[in-house]
Order: sequence, then C-alpha cells, then structure tokens
Amino acid sequence: MNLSEQALARLAQEPAVWVTVQATQGSVPRDAGTWMAVFAQGILGTIGGGRVEFEAILEARRRLAPGAGGDPVLRYPLGPALGQCCGGVMHLHFEPVGAADVPPLRDRLVAVRAPVALFGGGHVGQALVDVLVRLPFRLAWIDSRDGIFPPLVPEHVVCEHSDPVHRAVDSLTPRSAVLVMSFSHAEDLDVVAQCLRRQRAAADLASIGLIGSATKWATFRHRLQQRGFSAAELGQVRCPIGLPGIAGKEPAVIAVAVAAQLLQDRTV
Repeated sequence: MNLSEQALARLAQEPAVWVTVQATQGSVPRDAGTWMAVFAQGILGTIGGGRVEFEAILEARRRLAPGAGGDPVLRYPLGPALGQCCGGVMHLHFEPVGAADVPPLRDRLVAVRAPVALFGGGHVGQALVDVLVRLPFRLAWIDSRDGIFPPLVPEHVVCEHSDPVHRAVDSLTPRSAVLVMSFSHAEDLDVVAQCLRRQRAAADLASIGLIGSATKWATFRHRLQQRGFSAAELGQVRCPIGLPGIAGKEPAVIAVAVAAQLLQDRTV
C-alpha cells in the first residue's frame, strides 16, 4: 500500500487528527495540500519535518483527547521562535477524523492527483507504475493484451483492457498526460493518432508522450503527416520522453526520467 492507503486503512481502525497545509507564504518546506495523519501512537505522512512538524504533532495529539478543541487553522511562522530559518509562514488545518471520514478523505486525496494515461504494460510501463504511485498521480493503465497486468495493483491505478487499444483514448479523463509505450509500433502509432484527433476536437489532453528515439519519431512523423496531421498538431507530441540529461536505458532509469518530466510539467 502507498502512504495514503496505509493512513486510510489505519484510520478505519482508530481515530486521528488529519493535519493539512492549508496555505503558505514565502519559503516553506512543503506546499499547500500536503498532509500527515497523527495517531495516538505514530504518524503517517509529513508536512515538512523540523520543529514546525514537531509542534503540529503535539497540537494534533492534544486534540485527540476527549473534549479537546481549538481553532481549525493555526498559523506557524518559520522563524527564530520555532528555531527554523525558512522565514515563511504555514497555515495548518487540524481535522479530527475517524472511520466514517475514510470515504470523503479518499475522494479528496484522489482529486489532488493528476491523471496519467499509460499505454503499455511492458517492463518500462511496470517500472513507471512503481514510481508514479508514490507521486501525486492517478493512473489509467491500458493494454490490448490479456493477462498483462499484475494481479494486484495500487489503489490509484485502474487497469483497462482495450482491443484495439486506441479506442481507450476517447474515454480518458480530461487533462490526462498520455504516455505511449505499447509492445507494438503499430499500436503506438494508432494511439498517438487518436490522441491528436482528440486534441483537434477538444484540446483537453495535458500532454502526449511517445517512448522511442528521434529516429522512431521521424518515421512516425512522416506516417502521421500522411494521415493528415499538420506540423502544428505533430508539435504536440513529445518524443523521446523523459527529462533530458538522465542517461541510461534501464526501465527504472527511464521511469525516473519520465516521472521527473511529469512533475516538471506540473510546475510550469
């Protein structure tokens, strides 16, 4: 289970205080939306560590006591009073939660994850899933082959068998980042073409990434031009994929480079 699944599973058994970074000003260790679950014994997650987290844990544990209350949001300046030199301000939201709060918390956690559509269940695809489930993404994992997906997948991964595989493009969540890496160049080409048709009609995909070399893209570019796509439309496709400067062709290395590029896209 990833961290959020662990927290929700434990919350089903015992109460906690859910601490969320509601807002920030200036230099801070974590951004708005970051959370940690504070139980009577132990915590899951982090709002940045250091003295501010120590103080937040103390406050959360105080609120676990029967009848305890307090303002839902507290302001923490990260200056000399806390022994931190960040200089910014964190506004922390304290929320007592229990088993009944698991469904809405799950919905909230899913909502902050950016959608990714991954076409291909091969070695790189599997390595990517292992990396992306630990990051703020939720995945639609799509392949045309039977029996390609592992029997157990993390909560934020939905597996879909689609044959022909490109039919799945039309039902993707809007603003999905699409990654194309099927077992077949013919399938890759059909998926990219269908993505470009969707962009032509709705322009609602965040990005289109195709695994492969510059030579592969040159061949694909020519074939897509023959299918009627303009140079401007083809400019929406990123190939090769992965953050430049990360060398290596091992699946895990490619997965890290692609994940880093997706994270970079979120900050642009």
